[in-house]
Amino acid sequence: TAITLLILVSHAFAHMEISSPPPLRSKYNPNTNKDDIDYSMTSPLSNTGGGFPCKGYLSLLGTSQGKSVASWAAGSSQSFSVVGSATHGGGSCQTSLSLDSGKTFRVIHSYTGGCPLSPSYNFKVPADTPATQDAIFAWTWHNEIGDREMYMNCAVVNILPPGNTNNKREQVSFSSRPAMFEANIGNGCSTVEMFDVLYPNPGPDVTNGGSKTKSPIGSCGSLSSVGASGSYESS
Repeated sequence: TAITLLILVSHAFAHMEISSPPPLRSKYNPNTNKDDIDYSMTSPLSNTGGGFPCKGYLSLLGTSQGKSVASWAAGSSQSFSVVGSATHGGGSCQTSLSLDSGKTFRVIHSYTGGCPLSPSYNFKVPADTPATQDAIFAWTWHNEIGDREMYMNCAVVNILPPGNTNNKREQVSFSSRPAMFEANIGNGCSTVEMFDVLYPNPGPDVTNGGSKTKSPIGSCGSLSSVGASGSYESS
């Protein structure tokens, strides 16, 4: 059928990955050894949870290949860039930060629908983010069309103190921000095909870019009032 052909064609091309900030083991990362480049950076995580988090590359932290690739001041406006050819109709994405070497990830921006259909997306580093050397910036994507998958790229960044020390208050404190949404990795939570996933707890900073949304199914957490009443920002 035409739908089957579309899915087969999409799998024949590269999926999506972030190029900036350049992830661990990415060909775009100047710290990656030539022999260690992951040419399957665009592949999703295993549907049984293998490779989570960060495709298993956090073992590079503390090595020359795990050096920071960017320095961001708390409260600053930043962006990430996406490259690839198989967008699977888009979907929903999140950006998150880990300040404890990948043990926990806090959502700093959710993009409900329309991601990754644009080449770049804007976000703000929360003003109250603690200064951290070798923090982990994570981009995650749950696709709309095709197999139920979760994609994840991670880059090492330094979080610097805010330039304006009088502007450190946030609607939701960094420590109270929701955990990264996880689905389609054998954890009992799945997204629904042909819809952009409506994150149960997107956090206070949300870009709404889709019109066909649906909540995930399974054990995914309950809908948060923060996401329902939080501020909506356009990229």
